[in-house]
Amino acid sequence: MATSLWFYIGFTAFVLAMLALDLGVFHRKAHVVTPKEAGMWVGIWMTLALLFAAGIYVWSGANNALLFLTGYLIEQSLSVDNIFVIVMIFSYFRVPKKYEHRVLFWGILGALVMRAIFIGFGSLLIQKVSWILYVFGAFLIFTGARMSLKREDEFDEHNVILRLARRYLRVSNEYDGQHFFTVQNGKRLATPLLPVLLVVEVTDLIFAVDSIPAIFAVTTDAFLVYTSNIFAILGLRSMYFLLSGIVHRFVYLQYGLAVILVFVGLKMIAADFVHVPTPVSLGVIVLALGVSIAASLAHSKRTAKMIATRKE
Repeated sequence: MATSLWFYIGFTAFVLAMLALDLGVFHRKAHVVTPKEAGMWVGIWMTLALLFAAGIYVWSGANNALLFLTGYLIEQSLSVDNIFVIVMIFSYFRVPKKYEHRVLFWGILGALVMRAIFIGFGSLLIQKVSWILYVFGAFLIFTGARMSLKREDEFDEHNVILRLARRYLRVSNEYDGQHFFTVQNGKRLATPLLPVLLVVEVTDLIFAVDSIPAIFAVTTDAFLVYTSNIFAILGLRSMYFLLSGIVHRFVYLQYGLAVILVFVGLKMIAADFVHVPTPVSLGVIVLALGVSIAASLAHSKRTAKMIATRKE
């Protein structure tokens, strides 16, 4: 899919304009984001992604539109795992609900920059070193296997970034509204929101190491990888506010995500020998997500019924 620099500039300008509208108009004042409001924004971001896919279909054909949607779905599904960690971070730092949006806004703004750098570097690496795809594939298989075994019940207070922030930043003991810095006794201090932001940024960087190679397994077209990744990240904040209260119920989701990572890793390694059509890849991803979510909801329902029975 041939694209010039102007396409990247135009797309990035659109993203920045939407973010400015989001922060400057809809979230100028700190407030608790309700599930209804979050659901509306999830719908807006998904609609924009689908409209963009329709534009790709008209401009470049059905296959590229499907590649975009597959990459977008992979990133969206993996971002749910990111939500688990963000919930634990906010809980650990006792971040007031009405300030969570501000942290996620600046966190995602930083994530957009980091992911653009990652994608550009990854695309260049693939062009220069073709065998790197096998390394990416093996890494995804390893990550998928590790994900199927992991257990994350609490936030690690010995996080390296958190330790560095505590050592080198003068942090106040109290929040000062939604500000990252405050002045106390004539001294400029960071508020607890700044370490939270730093930890969220690094967390996204770690997740990007998994998700970006996964999208390169679908397509090596840098523009499709970039746009599908960015659209998914833009919707992450709204997805967080929509799912944060119920994300603990998705007990089997990690297995669905593990299947997706292993599948795309195998697809990347076997690309020279076996061609997996894009619709098949999309179907496998949807099936893995659907089965894991359905099993999680069924488990949650059974557990709730057992608890109700014991109370009786």
